[in-house]
Amino acid sequence: MAKWLTLLVLALSFTLAHATEAQPASNNPELEARMMRIASELRCLVCQNQTIADSHADLAVDLRGQVREMLQKGQNEQQVIEYMTARYGDFVLYRPPFKSTTVLLWVGPGAMVLLGLFVLVRVLRQRSRMPADQFDPEQPDAVVDPHLS
Repeated sequence: MAKWLTLLVLALSFTLAHATEAQPASNNPELEARMMRIASELRCLVCQNQTIADSHADLAVDLRGQVREMLQKGQNEQQVIEYMTARYGDFVLYRPPFKSTTVLLWVGPGAMVLLGLFVLVRVLRQRSRMPADQFDPEQPDAVVDPHLS
């Protein structure tokens, strides 16, 4: 047991000894800032709950690299976003535009809350009109113990 523990500690210390801080992919801080600004507007297609700026998924890393390359080639932020939208659809946008294909994303949550409130009010009104004796707990049916017979 001690031998395995020693090997584990050595393996971990070897790994930590060679760990270095990640260097930015570009030496240009302005380019990196622009890339991260765009990446924070694009949804990770694997994670779907994160932007590609926040995600560590391989696809997100590749998309950040692609955004960086497009910026290095002189494209502006709008061109990069249009390219990503043309390739992956509005789903890639973390805040999709309000249009006929995305109306459910924008209106759906509010409509569900209003529907829930409507149902709640309706049920409460129906219960308030019911006689009080309908709210008494029901008497359980007589339980017959088969061992007593």
